[in-house]
Amino acid sequence: MAYIPHKQTPGPAPVRIGLIGSGWMGAFHAESIARRVPGAELAAIADPNVESAQALATELGTAKVTASAEDIFADPEIDAVIIASPARFHSALIAQAAAEGKHVFCEKPAGQSLEELDAALEAVEEAGVHFQIGFNRRYADDFQAAKKDLAAGIAGMPQLLRSLTRDPGNGSIPNAARVPAWTIFLETLIHDFDTLNWFNEGAEPVEVYAVADALVEPSLRSQGFLDTAVVTIRYSNGAVAVAEANFSALYGYDIRGEVFGSKGMVQAGRATETAARRYTAEGLSADTPRLNVELFHQAYTDELADFAGAVRARLDGKPSPSSDVTLTPGAADARRALAMALACIESVKSGAPVAVAEKAAL
Repeated sequence: MAYIPHKQTPGPAPVRIGLIGSGWMGAFHAESIARRVPGAELAAIADPNVESAQALATELGTAKVTASAEDIFADPEIDAVIIASPARFHSALIAQAAAEGKHVFCEKPAGQSLEELDAALEAVEEAGVHFQIGFNRRYADDFQAAKKDLAAGIAGMPQLLRSLTRDPGNGSIPNAARVPAWTIFLETLIHDFDTLNWFNEGAEPVEVYAVADALVEPSLRSQGFLDTAVVTIRYSNGAVAVAEANFSALYGYDIRGEVFGSKGMVQAGRATETAARRYTAEGLSADTPRLNVELFHQAYTDELADFAGAVRARLDGKPSPSSDVTLTPGAADARRALAMALACIESVKSGAPVAVAEKAAL
């Protein structure tokens, strides 16, 4: 029997994405683009550690490798970039990418000061490119479900909010002495700040009071290392929120969020990997996730699919895909969360509440 002739209709060209930074998170994003995001193609990888970039490119079948991000920015075949370099380079790379007309996905934080971030976001606005920040919790199924309930008014007017991040550990923190100062606010709790802002949409963070210490690695306290923090946040609508973080939860990776309001309560996240439980002579037990790419595997993929979809729409001259609730974290969200993190740093230094920078949102 002969095959039946079938005329294929060519689809749109894939969104060609260049990766900047092939470390832990960059490598996972690269794998997601190459293998799990339809309509996107990993076109190039840039990293000063060329050996690392070449190994990743070989694994994923990517032809172009370079030590310089400028090569990606100058490549006319590349539509967009994922910035997963160390945080101190983020703002400059955002500005350079935008100036070359590349759409930008950037890991958090998008900057380390409001001044440098403002300059980068001004470049984004002037170029008219799409910008997205990597607040992946918005894409987790349970956090999206909670957001939809909040948008529907299930909890009523928010009064008390809570968000927590407890990174998995074994009671110590490898290479803790090399962790950059203020990481707990700029790179960890910044996720919680965005979650709280997203859950309390329409209100602005007004003031923060932060307490932090080195409780996991107390020997590093004198060096300014911080591994445990609690932040109280006041919002313009009167709601009060608490965000907490710790770098070593022995039981696994624990991310949760909660809104208590005038009509009820909405929660998201759980400490266990699934709802399955074991009841044995040793007691009650359950499996727990140990890595961010385990707990948020689908969310990391979905945020890049959202980015690729928005870029595709821009290239085609169409509006970005719509969502039932506010979803894509953009420039205003990146700036608001950074303003909160910076206010927390000042609060720890002063031991007092600190006002969040005026006009924290664009």
